[in-house]
Amino acid sequence: MISLILATFSQLLLPVLVFFSLHLMLRGHNAPGGGFIAGLMTAAALALQYIAFGSAYVRAKIWLNYRALLATGLALAGGTGIAALFYGRAFLEHRMFHGHVPLLGAIELGTPLLFDLGVYCVVVGVTLMIISTLGEERQRGEDS
Repeated sequence: MISLILATFSQLLLPVLVFFSLHLMLRGHNAPGGGFIAGLMTAAALALQYIAFGSAYVRAKIWLNYRALLATGLALAGGTGIAALFYGRAFLEHRMFHGHVPLLGAIELGTPLLFDLGVYCVVVGVTLMIISTLGEERQRGEDS
């Protein structure tokens, strides 16, 4: 049985929490935050959906393959560390790239953003995989 209040607030909070997660992701390079806390925030927002609607509803709405997300995150985080070795740098030493985007102007992107994106994918993938597995186990227990 779905609680109407919980279902309503979880739908309202989902975009707010994901937007705040994006803010934490981009803020993390100069202040505390980054990929880990942003991943936890997104995972918490999606866990709230699991609590409010159940695992079958969330699996139907979220098309992510959690294992693929986890593997992509590990490859991205590890790849940014290994890529520095190809430039004769220390493992995980960052590189900055400067560019100009027509509407935005001058931008600065670095490998820490790629590393944080990898950590973000790992945290979201692992958390959702755990929640999904626990939901399936619970559902199997109720069916028998």
